[in-house]
Order: sequence, then C-alpha cells, then structure tokens
Amino acid sequence: MSKLETNTIDTVSGTTNLTIGGANNTGTTTIKTNNTAAVTIDNSQKVGIGTTSPDSGLHITQDVNPVLKLDRGSANGTNLNLNYNGTLTGQISTGSNSFEVSAVGASTPTKFFANGSEAMRINSDGDVLIGTTSTLLSGSEKFSLNGLSTFERAGTVANFNRINSEGTCISFYQANGLRGTISVGGSSTAYNTSSDYRLKENVNYDFDATSRLKELKPARFNFIEEADKTVDGFLAHEVSNIVPEAITGTKDAVDEDGNPEYQGIDQSKLVPLLVKTIQELEARITELENK
Repeated sequence: MSKLETNTIDTVSGTTNLTIGGANNTGTTTIKTNNTAAVTIDNSQKVGIGTTSPDSGLHITQDVNPVLKLDRGSANGTNLNLNYNGTLTGQISTGSNSFEVSAVGASTPTKFFANGSEAMRINSDGDVLIGTTSTLLSGSEKFSLNGLSTFERAGTVANFNRINSEGTCISFYQANGLRGTISVGGSSTAYNTSSDYRLKENVNYDFDATSRLKELKPARFNFIEEADKTVDGFLAHEVSNIVPEAITGTKDAVDEDGNPEYQGIDQSKLVPLLVKTIQELEARITELENK
C-alpha cells in the first residue's frame, strides 16, 4: 500500500481538477484532521461529516450548536435549493430581516407532516389548510380548518386562549379597517360587529317596525341531515326582502360546477326590528291605558 505524507496538495498549473480516490469502486475516501476521520465518502457517494458510516446523501454527526449553518453573509437570497429529479421544488432563503421557506412551481404546496401524515399545507394560492388538502367551501377562503376524516378530534377543533386576561381572541378586517371581533370575558364570549356612531350617518329612529315584523314567517323544521331534530327559525329567502342585512347569498345560487351555494342567516340582525316593535306595542298599550 502506498503512503503519501504532505501538508499541501496543489493542482498542476493550468489544470482545474483535483481527483482524490481509490483505484477501484469498493474503497472509501477519508479526510482526517488531528489523525481522526473528519469527512468520509463511501463507494455510493454518501458523505459523512463526523461519522465514518454515512446512511444518507449527507450525514452530519456533531456535538455542536448549530449542527449545520448556511450563511448568506451580507447578501439576501437563497441559502438552500431542494430539487426532485433535477427539478427545483423548494427553497430556504434568508435576508437581513426575514426567513423564508417556499415551494417552487405553479401549483406546488408547502406541506407539514406529523406522525407520518400530512397535518398542514400552504397551497400555491397562499391558502393555509389544516386537516384538509383543499379549501372547504367556495374555494376563496384563505384559511381552512377541518376536524373530520383522518384528522377527526373528539373534543375541541380549535382553541383561542386569552390565558388570564379578558379581551379579543379573533379580529375581522375589511379594506376599510376593523369590522368585528370575537372576545372573551371572565365567564362569557361576545360576538361583536362594528357599531360605533362615528361609522354611521342618516340615523333615523322613526320607522314602522311592526308592519315589517308581521311579514316575517317564523317556522319549525328539521335540517335534512338531522331528521330527528326539530328547530325554530326562518327560511333565508323569506327574510331577505324584509331584513336584507341578515342574509348572505342568493336564493337558488350554484357554483360553476352546478353545486348549491347555500344562503345563510344572522338572526341577531333581527333584534333591532324586534326591539322597535316592542316599543311600538308598548306605546299603543300605554295610549289605550290612558284613555
């Protein structure tokens, strides 16, 4: 066996390649520091740093923190490219004030796994999906949380905890600013819509509520999926012309595939009409009592 001892190996002038390796395809190339193997390349091109038995393309065993450091220096940009079969599919990038993990491609999602199964993904539209691989409703929502199927939970699906303080758990914004919140108190939950007087104009207290209330058609019914459960309520389209702000959607609407887009109702929007009707009835009763 030959042995070469030297402090420096340089390429020959004009030559750009330096090759270090065995004469056959069964050997291992080892680079030592302090007479200990520091880098090992086995015959299947697995590279080990701190280990002589690499079991992956790059296997690093170090008792240091961090084990692997990718430093962009003073330039913003990509630290790591992730390819599949020669095609770039993901990147990890850093900048002076950012850390970015991104999938690359027109329809490539970024996926997060737990216990061997997909738990969350961010799709190519920037939608965040937990417990599902697609948006659950119209396809336009930016966040979908599914507690069913293989991700079923026997208890709470989502938990928003204020710890020991009272206040807002969720805020809802529109282009013009804050438009609603869900907040908690010491023993209560409040569902709040914007109602500040500074947001309103043309305020009118003189209108006929009783006549409009008499047009409403309260009903008893069951939902098709709950045949044995009878409830009180309204049919959305029968309310839409009386209190339109209580209804979302359009009667008999369907999406581009012909699937129903169901109407919804916010029954709390009926409260002002109820209160005004009670006031009108009280005024009539008082008038009759004073005759």
